[in-house]
Amino acid sequence: SQLISEVSGRVMWVSPSFAPGGFFENGTKLLEVDPYDYERGVIQAEADLARTKLRLAEEEAEAVVALKEWSQLGNGSANALTLREPQLADAKAAVAAAESNLETSRRNLERTEIRAPYSGRVRQKQADVGQFVTTGSVVASIYSVDYAEIRLPLTSDDLAYVDLPLDYRGSRGNREGPLVTLKTKFAGEEHVWTGRITRTEGEIDPKSRMVHAVAQVRNPYARGNNAGRPPLAVGMYVEAEIAGKTVSDVAILPRLALRGDNQILVVDSENRIRFRTVTLLRKTDTTIIVDTGLTENEIICLSLLEAVSDGMRVRATDTGDIS
Repeated sequence: SQLISEVSGRVMWVSPSFAPGGFFENGTKLLEVDPYDYERGVIQAEADLARTKLRLAEEEAEAVVALKEWSQLGNGSANALTLREPQLADAKAAVAAAESNLETSRRNLERTEIRAPYSGRVRQKQADVGQFVTTGSVVASIYSVDYAEIRLPLTSDDLAYVDLPLDYRGSRGNREGPLVTLKTKFAGEEHVWTGRITRTEGEIDPKSRMVHAVAQVRNPYARGNNAGRPPLAVGMYVEAEIAGKTVSDVAILPRLALRGDNQILVVDSENRIRFRTVTLLRKTDTTIIVDTGLTENEIICLSLLEAVSDGMRVRATDTGDIS
């Protein structure tokens, strides 16, 4: 957030925590503008209110007298001016205006003390003691420390493996998103935080076509169980691991088992090579996850054969278990 002065004046005092990196709590006074002119404004407004109330009292008394005199001496219906009704309405309006002016003066006096709207930290300081600030000028940039947010770019293919919380118009999902593990190296050591995906951003990146999921880490400036862990500070680079969907009845094979886009070589009971078309759930740089096309205890050929044909006889030299 940008912390903005709502009044003009010279800065008379700043809090010790009003510095880049300084922590503050909700309601903490961070900065004070010279209140002298605004204190005089309150006194003047109080005097104006007192005068308007006196005038109202006088008009009310005169209105009573006018009504009494008309009832004794007049004939027919008296007009509003004779009964001092416009004068009385004007006096009441003057009192209301004076009360409003006094309230504004008091609020301006309160605004000479700039207080923190939430618990947070100073990101950038733009005013100090002796400086003159004007109404609407930015005195600091601050941010909340309740949680940290990390934008995680995901491809369209990645979305198939992550159970993201999606929001629709007219409703907001309350279910928790997947767990996220964040890692970084700081001062030669690796440190870890855990959080959750809480939402996705409202649009797809027009250049990269990435969807950005947002992970939240609660209380990022707490020490946690590791006293030597640094805070998860703004601007820190991290690596994120998102817990994906759980699947069963699949085969995990080395990437070199894949031939072409969706074929693998299976060794049958007669030690002959058979081409098998399979359905892949996912491919990584090192492994493939086969969804359908294989049965339990089948032997997969992992050797790099230069020339291979369907039905070619081979000799299996290693039949180790594959997940």
